[in-house]
Amino acid sequence: MAHIDDSAPKSHYICQTYIETSAGAGQHTVLKIGKQFQYSKASEAQERAEREARNDGCAGADAYVVVEDPTSGEVGAPTFLVRVGNVPEFEDF
Repeated sequence: MAHIDDSAPKSHYICQTYIETSAGAGQHTVLKIGKQFQYSKASEAQERAEREARNDGCAGADAYVVVEDPTSGEVGAPTFLVRVGNVPEFEDF
């Protein structure tokens, strides 16, 4: 039986959607996270983001990968695979 290294970094492929909401009466709209989906392959996350961004009510979508260090639990900054539609600036992420 093969040994699985539980201390090896783990990649998480995420599709995250955004919706626009009003900040209040007479205020501008803001983006909020809508849905999140996790996949085992980058292509799956990217395809889902492109598909979700075409749906009514979805302002935009990101597909990205984050790498987790299982020994410390720390997760690195996202590396974007695709950004479709109205998405927040990376600094706002």
